[in-house]
Amino acid sequence: MKKLFFVFAIAILAVSCAKTEEKVAKDMSIQLYSVRSLIGKPELYAQNQATVLKAIADFGYTSVEAASYNDGMFYGVAPEQYKADLEAAGLRSFSSHTSHGLTPEQLESGDFSEALDWWKVAIPAHKAAGISTIVVPSIRKPETIAQLQVICDYFNAIGKLCAEEGIQFGYHNHSFEFEKIEDQVMYDYMIQNTDPQYVFFEMDVYWTVYGHQAPVEYFKTYPGRFKVLHIKDAKEIGASGFVGFDAIYNNMDVAGAKAYVIEVERYSYEDVLQSIKESADYLLNADFVKPCYATAE
Repeated sequence: MKKLFFVFAIAILAVSCAKTEEKVAKDMSIQLYSVRSLIGKPELYAQNQATVLKAIADFGYTSVEAASYNDGMFYGVAPEQYKADLEAAGLRSFSSHTSHGLTPEQLESGDFSEALDWWKVAIPAHKAAGISTIVVPSIRKPETIAQLQVICDYFNAIGKLCAEEGIQFGYHNHSFEFEKIEDQVMYDYMIQNTDPQYVFFEMDVYWTVYGHQAPVEYFKTYPGRFKVLHIKDAKEIGASGFVGFDAIYNNMDVAGAKAYVIEVERYSYEDVLQSIKESADYLLNADFVKPCYATAE
Protein backbone atom coordinates (compact mmCIF):
# COMPACT_ATOMS: atom_id res chain seq x y z
CA MET A 1 0.00 0.00 0.00
CA LYS A 2 2.82 2.38 0.91
CA LYS A 3 4.57 1.54 -2.37
CA LEU A 4 1.39 2.30 -4.32
CA PHE A 5 0.97 5.63 -2.51
CA PHE A 6 4.60 6.54 -3.28
CA VAL A 7 4.13 5.82 -6.99
CA PHE A 8 0.93 7.88 -7.01
CA ALA A 9 2.65 10.82 -5.30
CA ILE A 10 5.52 10.75 -7.82
CA ALA A 11 3.01 10.78 -10.67
CA ILE A 12 1.25 13.85 -9.24
CA LEU A 13 4.59 15.60 -8.78
CA ALA A 14 5.55 14.86 -12.37
CA VAL A 15 2.30 16.32 -13.67
CA SER A 16 2.74 19.41 -11.47
CA CYS A 17 6.30 19.95 -12.73
CA ALA A 18 5.16 19.56 -16.32
CA LYS A 19 2.55 22.25 -15.79
CA THR A 20 5.06 24.69 -14.32
CA GLU A 21 7.29 24.16 -17.35
CA GLU A 22 4.52 25.09 -19.75
CA LYS A 23 5.05 28.43 -21.44
CA VAL A 24 2.83 31.01 -19.76
CA ALA A 25 1.31 33.67 -21.99
CA LYS A 26 2.69 37.14 -21.29
CA ASP A 27 0.49 40.20 -21.29
CA MET A 28 1.86 42.86 -23.62
CA SER A 29 0.48 46.18 -24.74
CA ILE A 30 1.50 48.02 -27.90
CA GLN A 31 1.46 51.74 -28.61
CA LEU A 32 -0.57 52.14 -31.80
CA TYR A 33 1.78 54.89 -32.94
CA SER A 34 3.90 51.90 -33.94
CA VAL A 35 1.47 51.23 -36.79
CA ARG A 36 0.64 54.86 -37.59
CA SER A 37 1.34 54.37 -41.31
CA LEU A 38 -1.42 51.74 -41.39
CA ILE A 39 -4.13 53.14 -39.09
CA GLY A 40 -2.85 56.53 -37.87
CA LYS A 41 -5.46 58.60 -39.73
CA PRO A 42 -9.25 58.12 -39.63
CA GLU A 43 -9.41 57.09 -43.28
CA LEU A 44 -6.60 54.57 -42.80
CA TYR A 45 -8.20 53.25 -39.63
CA ALA A 46 -11.49 52.70 -41.44
CA GLN A 47 -9.73 50.77 -44.23
CA ASN A 48 -7.24 48.72 -42.25
CA GLN A 49 -8.19 48.45 -38.58
CA ALA A 50 -9.68 44.94 -38.74
CA THR A 51 -6.63 43.47 -40.49
CA VAL A 52 -4.03 45.36 -38.47
CA LEU A 53 -5.64 44.77 -35.06
CA LYS A 54 -6.04 41.05 -35.79
CA ALA A 55 -2.36 40.85 -36.77
CA ILE A 56 -1.37 42.59 -33.54
CA ALA A 57 -3.36 40.06 -31.51
CA ASP A 58 -1.94 37.15 -33.52
CA PHE A 59 1.60 38.34 -32.70
CA GLY A 60 0.85 37.93 -28.98
CA TYR A 61 -0.12 41.42 -27.93
CA THR A 62 -3.04 41.56 -25.51
CA SER A 63 -3.90 45.26 -25.29
CA VAL A 64 -3.18 48.61 -26.91
CA GLU A 65 -2.31 52.18 -26.08
CA ALA A 66 -4.10 54.67 -28.33
CA ALA A 67 -2.39 57.62 -29.99
CA SER A 68 -5.22 59.37 -31.82
CA TYR A 69 -7.76 60.92 -29.43
CA ASN A 70 -9.37 64.04 -30.86
CA ASP A 71 -12.65 65.82 -30.06
CA GLY A 72 -14.24 62.86 -28.31
CA MET A 73 -13.20 60.34 -30.97
CA PHE A 74 -10.51 57.70 -31.32
CA TYR A 75 -9.14 57.26 -34.84
CA GLY A 76 -12.24 58.98 -36.15
CA VAL A 77 -14.76 56.68 -34.45
CA ALA A 78 -16.80 56.95 -31.26
CA PRO A 79 -15.20 55.60 -28.06
CA GLU A 80 -17.66 52.72 -27.88
CA GLN A 81 -16.89 51.70 -31.48
CA TYR A 82 -13.13 51.90 -30.87
CA LYS A 83 -13.51 49.61 -27.87
CA ALA A 84 -15.69 47.21 -29.88
CA ASP A 85 -13.15 47.12 -32.72
CA LEU A 86 -10.41 46.12 -30.30
CA GLU A 87 -12.54 43.50 -28.60
CA ALA A 88 -13.46 42.01 -31.97
CA ALA A 89 -9.75 41.45 -32.56
CA GLY A 90 -9.26 39.95 -29.09
CA LEU A 91 -7.53 43.04 -27.68
CA ARG A 92 -8.18 45.20 -24.64
CA SER A 93 -8.35 48.99 -24.65
CA PHE A 94 -5.76 49.67 -21.93
CA SER A 95 -4.36 53.18 -22.22
CA SER A 96 -4.12 56.31 -24.32
CA HIS A 97 -1.55 58.99 -25.09
CA THR A 98 -3.59 62.17 -24.84
CA SER A 99 -2.46 65.75 -24.38
CA HIS A 100 -3.78 69.26 -23.93
CA GLY A 101 -0.97 71.71 -23.29
CA LEU A 102 -1.04 75.04 -21.48
CA THR A 103 -0.70 78.31 -23.35
CA PRO A 104 2.14 80.72 -22.50
CA GLU A 105 -0.44 82.92 -20.77
CA GLN A 106 -1.67 80.03 -18.62
CA LEU A 107 1.89 79.08 -17.74
CA GLU A 108 2.60 82.61 -16.59
CA SER A 109 -0.65 83.16 -14.69
CA GLY A 110 -0.95 79.68 -13.23
CA ASP A 111 -4.66 79.69 -14.10
CA PHE A 112 -5.39 76.50 -16.02
CA SER A 113 -9.12 76.22 -15.22
CA GLU A 114 -10.04 76.53 -18.90
CA ALA A 115 -7.66 73.69 -19.78
CA LEU A 116 -9.28 71.51 -17.13
CA ASP A 117 -12.64 72.02 -18.86
CA TRP A 118 -11.13 70.27 -21.89
CA TRP A 119 -10.22 67.29 -19.72
CA LYS A 120 -13.72 67.15 -18.26
CA VAL A 121 -14.88 66.15 -21.75
CA ALA A 122 -11.90 63.97 -22.65
CA ILE A 123 -11.88 61.81 -19.51
CA PRO A 124 -15.46 60.48 -19.88
CA ALA A 125 -14.71 59.69 -23.53
CA HIS A 126 -11.73 57.61 -22.45
CA LYS A 127 -13.82 55.83 -19.86
CA ALA A 128 -16.40 55.00 -22.54
CA ALA A 129 -13.59 53.50 -24.61
CA GLY A 130 -12.70 51.17 -21.74
CA ILE A 131 -9.42 52.98 -21.09
CA SER A 132 -8.10 52.77 -17.53
CA THR A 133 -4.93 54.83 -18.01
CA ILE A 134 -4.32 58.22 -19.62
CA VAL A 135 -0.77 59.39 -20.31
CA VAL A 136 0.45 62.77 -21.52
CA PRO A 137 3.03 61.85 -24.18
CA SER A 138 5.13 65.02 -23.97
CA ILE A 139 5.14 68.71 -23.14
CA ARG A 140 6.99 71.74 -24.44
CA LYS A 141 10.04 72.25 -22.24
CA PRO A 142 9.35 75.14 -19.86
CA GLU A 143 11.85 77.96 -19.50
CA THR A 144 11.70 78.40 -15.73
CA ILE A 145 11.09 76.40 -12.57
CA ALA A 146 8.04 78.56 -11.92
CA GLN A 147 6.54 77.39 -15.22
CA LEU A 148 7.45 73.80 -14.46
CA GLN A 149 5.70 74.07 -11.08
CA VAL A 150 2.54 75.24 -12.86
CA ILE A 151 2.75 72.13 -15.06
CA CYS A 152 3.12 69.93 -11.97
CA ASP A 153 0.08 71.59 -10.39
CA TYR A 154 -1.80 71.11 -13.65
CA PHE A 155 -0.91 67.41 -13.73
CA ASN A 156 -2.04 66.98 -10.12
CA ALA A 157 -5.38 68.57 -11.01
CA ILE A 158 -5.83 66.36 -14.10
CA GLY A 159 -4.87 63.30 -12.08
CA LYS A 160 -7.49 64.11 -9.49
CA LEU A 161 -10.17 64.43 -12.19
CA CYS A 162 -9.07 61.09 -13.63
CA ALA A 163 -9.11 59.42 -10.21
CA GLU A 164 -12.70 60.51 -9.71
CA GLU A 165 -13.57 58.46 -12.81
CA GLY A 166 -11.43 55.46 -11.82
CA ILE A 167 -8.70 56.30 -14.34
CA GLN A 168 -4.98 56.61 -13.67
CA PHE A 169 -2.99 59.53 -15.03
CA GLY A 170 0.67 59.66 -15.97
CA TYR A 171 3.41 61.36 -17.96
CA HIS A 172 5.66 59.87 -20.66
CA ASN A 173 9.19 61.18 -21.02
CA HIS A 174 11.61 61.76 -23.87
CA SER A 175 15.26 62.68 -23.29
CA PHE A 176 14.98 66.44 -22.74
CA GLU A 177 13.44 65.90 -19.29
CA PHE A 178 16.89 64.89 -18.05
CA GLU A 179 18.24 68.33 -18.86
CA LYS A 180 18.37 71.04 -16.22
CA ILE A 181 16.16 74.06 -15.69
CA GLU A 182 17.69 76.57 -13.29
CA ASP A 183 20.15 73.92 -12.07
CA GLN A 184 17.42 71.36 -11.37
CA VAL A 185 16.91 68.19 -13.41
CA MET A 186 13.47 68.58 -14.95
CA TYR A 187 12.42 64.92 -14.57
CA ASP A 188 13.39 64.76 -10.91
CA TYR A 189 11.56 68.00 -10.20
CA MET A 190 8.41 66.63 -11.84
CA ILE A 191 8.54 63.42 -9.82
CA GLN A 192 9.16 65.30 -6.57
CA ASN A 193 6.44 67.88 -7.14
CA THR A 194 3.56 65.73 -8.33
CA ASP A 195 1.30 63.78 -6.00
CA PRO A 196 1.87 59.99 -6.24
CA GLN A 197 -1.82 59.57 -5.49
CA TYR A 198 -2.71 61.28 -8.76
CA VAL A 199 0.32 61.17 -11.08
CA PHE A 200 2.58 58.29 -12.12
CA PHE A 201 5.39 58.25 -14.67
CA GLU A 202 5.40 56.06 -17.77
CA MET A 203 9.16 55.83 -18.19
CA ASP A 204 10.29 55.44 -21.77
CA VAL A 205 13.37 53.31 -21.15
CA TYR A 206 14.98 54.04 -24.52
CA TRP A 207 14.71 57.81 -24.18
CA THR A 208 15.96 57.55 -20.60
CA VAL A 209 19.11 55.72 -21.70
CA TYR A 210 19.42 58.10 -24.66
CA GLY A 211 19.39 60.90 -22.09
CA HIS A 212 22.43 59.28 -20.41
CA GLN A 213 20.46 57.97 -17.45
CA ALA A 214 19.99 54.48 -15.99
CA PRO A 215 16.34 53.42 -15.68
CA VAL A 216 17.03 51.09 -12.76
CA GLU A 217 18.71 53.86 -10.78
CA TYR A 218 15.57 55.95 -11.18
CA PHE A 219 13.47 52.98 -10.03
CA LYS A 220 15.57 52.77 -6.89
CA THR A 221 15.54 56.51 -6.26
CA TYR A 222 11.78 56.84 -6.75
CA PRO A 223 10.35 53.38 -6.04
CA GLY A 224 6.75 52.82 -7.00
CA ARG A 225 6.39 55.90 -9.22
CA PHE A 226 6.64 54.07 -12.58
CA LYS A 227 3.39 52.11 -12.86
CA VAL A 228 3.77 51.67 -16.62
CA LEU A 229 6.93 51.38 -18.72
CA HIS A 230 7.43 52.19 -22.38
CA ILE A 231 9.62 49.44 -23.77
CA LYS A 232 11.38 50.83 -26.81
CA ASP A 233 14.64 50.48 -28.73
CA ALA A 234 16.32 52.28 -31.61
CA LYS A 235 14.28 50.05 -33.93
CA GLU A 236 12.95 46.57 -33.08
CA ILE A 237 13.04 45.66 -29.38
CA GLY A 238 16.36 44.09 -28.39
CA ALA A 239 18.03 44.62 -31.75
CA SER A 240 20.46 47.40 -30.81
CA GLY A 241 21.89 46.16 -27.53
CA PHE A 242 21.62 49.78 -26.40
CA VAL A 243 19.08 49.15 -23.60
CA GLY A 244 19.55 46.61 -20.79
CA PHE A 245 16.07 45.13 -20.89
CA ASP A 246 16.96 42.25 -18.56
CA ALA A 247 17.91 44.64 -15.72
CA ILE A 248 14.77 46.70 -16.35
CA TYR A 249 12.43 43.71 -16.19
CA ASN A 250 14.23 42.28 -13.17
CA ASN A 251 13.51 45.52 -11.32
CA MET A 252 9.88 46.01 -12.31
CA ASP A 253 8.74 45.45 -8.73
CA VAL A 254 11.02 48.24 -7.53
CA ALA A 255 9.68 50.53 -10.24
CA GLY A 256 6.12 49.71 -9.22
CA ALA A 257 5.37 48.69 -12.81
CA LYS A 258 2.28 46.60 -13.40
CA ALA A 259 2.16 47.04 -17.17
CA TYR A 260 4.46 47.68 -20.09
CA VAL A 261 3.81 49.08 -23.54
CA ILE A 262 5.96 48.27 -26.56
CA GLU A 263 6.59 51.06 -29.05
CA VAL A 264 8.44 50.79 -32.35
CA GLU A 265 9.08 54.17 -33.92
CA ARG A 266 11.65 53.22 -36.56
CA TYR A 267 11.89 50.03 -38.57
CA SER A 268 14.39 47.77 -40.28
CA TYR A 269 11.83 46.67 -42.86
CA GLU A 270 9.37 48.19 -45.29
CA ASP A 271 6.78 45.90 -43.71
CA VAL A 272 5.95 47.64 -40.43
CA LEU A 273 4.17 44.56 -39.10
CA GLN A 274 7.39 42.56 -39.39
CA SER A 275 9.03 44.95 -36.93
CA ILE A 276 6.06 44.67 -34.59
CA LYS A 277 6.18 40.88 -34.73
CA GLU A 278 9.94 40.68 -34.10
CA SER A 279 9.58 42.94 -31.07
CA ALA A 280 6.82 40.73 -29.66
CA ASP A 281 8.83 37.57 -30.34
CA TYR A 282 11.85 38.99 -28.51
CA LEU A 283 9.89 39.57 -25.31
CA LEU A 284 7.71 36.48 -25.54
CA ASN A 285 10.84 34.36 -25.65
CA ALA A 286 12.84 36.31 -23.07
CA ASP A 287 13.37 34.43 -19.81
CA PHE A 288 13.54 37.70 -17.85
CA VAL A 289 10.01 38.83 -18.77
CA LYS A 290 7.54 37.86 -16.07
CA PRO A 291 4.04 36.85 -17.22
CA CYS A 292 1.90 38.80 -14.75
CA TYR A 293 1.83 42.36 -16.09
CA ALA A 294 -1.64 43.09 -17.41
CA THR A 295 -2.98 46.30 -15.88
CA ALA A 296 -1.61 49.28 -14.03
CA GLU A 297 -4.21 48.91 -11.31
